[in-house]
Amino acid sequence: MPSAPVLPLTRDASSRFLPWLIAFMVWLAAMAMAAVLVLSSFGNQWRSNLTGTLTVQIAAAPDGQPATSEQRLNRALDILRKTPGVTNAEALPLKRISDLLAPWLGRDVVTETLGLPIPRLIDVKIQPEANIDVAALWERLNKEVDGTQVDDHGAWLDRLIALAGAVEAIALAVLGLISIAAIATVVFATRTSLTIHRDVIELLHVIGAKDEYVADQFHWHALNLGLKGGIAGVLLATATLLGLGSLWSGVESSLLPPISLKIWQWACVLSVALAAAGISTVTARITVLRALGRMP
Repeated sequence: MPSAPVLPLTRDASSRFLPWLIAFMVWLAAMAMAAVLVLSSFGNQWRSNLTGTLTVQIAAAPDGQPATSEQRLNRALDILRKTPGVTNAEALPLKRISDLLAPWLGRDVVTETLGLPIPRLIDVKIQPEANIDVAALWERLNKEVDGTQVDDHGAWLDRLIALAGAVEAIALAVLGLISIAAIATVVFATRTSLTIHRDVIELLHVIGAKDEYVADQFHWHALNLGLKGGIAGVLLATATLLGLGSLWSGVESSLLPPISLKIWQWACVLSVALAAAGISTVTARITVLRALGRMP
């Protein structure tokens, strides 16, 4: 780095406004990057947890029916466990069902005090290569246990993952547009500085300074501004993500995982500051060398 910069670049208007512009764009880029990482994690978790599973709902025994709810449940479990391709079928405990219904009906929903006809749920695991006819299984279950419902997670999981993938693609497109805007901003600021200091640059050429020496002046100046703006933008993005994570933690949902980034994901978000500094430096140097090459 030059010990004593010759060009008074720190006095330019870009030195005051460019770091703030970079900080804003880095904040947007970091948020877009975080969105991509979070959506990718959501998709992976949905695939691992819901692929190859069915949920069977056994309605409570109607009044006047001789079979109890437990007998109906055991009959459905027997059918499911004998079905080819089913690796496991387990009834959810009443406490688990109570936890699922608690946000809407309260904690005491399955107690005898309320007397509500709570259906029983069966979690079914299927072999990945098994091709089970869900409709036929549903019909067979209803013949033995009327009022049975079968929820095939794959029917809506594909649409949910497709939606997450579309939002992820949009976030990546936003990230690309922000990068283009950052490059254009640095090019404009650098060309403005070249115009302002044209007389000094021509004097430097007269006394023997090479284009690389002048480019170095802009190179280190752009690096300094890029680091300032990048660090400020990443700090703001970190505070925003922590705030969103805190708000999200108060939402009770079994479908949406908590918003939490792993260490490597945080490293990707924080690296946006270094990327901003690198883009500013390389863009400024290329812009200066091309402009100087056209000067007489």
